[in-house]
Amino acid sequence: MPDEPVISSDLAVVGAGAAGLYAALCAAAAGARVVLVSATPLAQTASYWAQGGIAAALAVEDSFGRHMADTEVAGRDLVRRSAAQVLVHEAPARVQDLEALGVRFDADRRGVLALGLEGGHSVRRVVHAGGSATGRRVVRQLSALVVDEPRIEVLEGARAASAWMHDGRCAGVVLEDGRAIRARATILATGGAAALWSRTTNPPGSLGIGLSIAHAAGAQLADLEFLQFHPTAVVGVPGREGFLVTEAIRGEGATLHGPDGERFVEELAPRDEVSRAITALLKATGATCVGLDMTAVDPALFPNVVTALQEAGLDPTSERIPVSPASHYMMGGVVTDLHGRSTVAGLLAVGETACTGLHGGNRLASNSLSECFVFGARAAAAGLGEPAVPSAPAASAPAAGPLERPARATQEALWVDAGIVRTRAGLERLLDDPHPLARLIAACALHREESRGAHQRTDFPSLDPALDHQHTVIGSVGLPQTDHWS
Repeated sequence: MPDEPVISSDLAVVGAGAAGLYAALCAAAAGARVVLVSATPLAQTASYWAQGGIAAALAVEDSFGRHMADTEVAGRDLVRRSAAQVLVHEAPARVQDLEALGVRFDADRRGVLALGLEGGHSVRRVVHAGGSATGRRVVRQLSALVVDEPRIEVLEGARAASAWMHDGRCAGVVLEDGRAIRARATILATGGAAALWSRTTNPPGSLGIGLSIAHAAGAQLADLEFLQFHPTAVVGVPGREGFLVTEAIRGEGATLHGPDGERFVEELAPRDEVSRAITALLKATGATCVGLDMTAVDPALFPNVVTALQEAGLDPTSERIPVSPASHYMMGGVVTDLHGRSTVAGLLAVGETACTGLHGGNRLASNSLSECFVFGARAAAAGLGEPAVPSAPAASAPAAGPLERPARATQEALWVDAGIVRTRAGLERLLDDPHPLARLIAACALHREESRGAHQRTDFPSLDPALDHQHTVIGSVGLPQTDHWS
């Protein structure tokens, strides 16, 4: 047991990806004391590997309304309009904030931001840093600022185990090593749960840790049936299995080809459509992959992708890259309001950990990093508005213990039974899985008796208009319920 098992702070932030780093910096800028908990060394989080950019209506020909419309179309009539309105109106200011913090975005010789085009966007509106190295550039810069900020204490190599509940509210967080952080508010920014599936673009730690902590504390979760599969992840290459090839490359002209060499899909359609088209083709032909042809794309635009592929023995300048879908991003998460507040007092969530309803049934490309900064700033302000926590004795903190990690069998079961196309029988099998979060995912997927966006069921193959804007919500006890969000 450490000598000082309780650390007092204004704000506890769990997770040091884009959302957590930015929330911590915003709180520190407001004069708050922050403890930032990072399971990995700084700048090694899932956000570090993000190849997409930041979506914001910055172009002359763009508008808030146009960004909003694209978000809603991609989200398949499930987007929470109030959340989308917040994002599209505040994202441009967050890009400016990041520039002021020293993030250097790609621009032309006159300093005008170079905006990229990605799937589902009707106009170029995606800001990048170093081409497909946006996550790396942003996280490195924010991590450096966090280290230099005296109001932020960073606990690297520390893992959260549970929320510290006291008198019906969250009073902080307890770590696996027995330490506890007492704070007026705790922000969960631990990322998503895509690594629960056996084939994934995510690092191994993306196991829904924040979702599990929040649910155990009594918070509601929502939309767990909506897991986005990225269509172009490398397949069959040792050391690069699941490596994501950003769709920004398709925005610059890369094409997808079946085993016969022919194109078969509109490459810039929303991700759910492209992933299903690939899956259907592979099933029909018995092939294991399709070919991504990026030979006409300037390799200087995507240096980290090109280098990674070449290191794996693939030359994207002269040959097609073998790709197929992989689990990538969870639209569902901890239910929050538009300021990151969960249904448990004092407990907030942001980024992929949260579910504001912004992404609906299918996330619009690059809205996720925008979400990290827009709602990260809002959550920091909301957390500091929470009442001060009484000095509860350390003995009132719950006993520490590691969260349950999934077995390989659970990951394989989710890929088979809660994959791109689902069946009732498969989802019912998952209800008996040993891992609690796998069972919750299955329960939500069974509850939604339709096919919409990233959730496709063979027994309910059509979209049900009666379920427009109806979200699947599950509490700490009981079965999933349907709730309308506006």
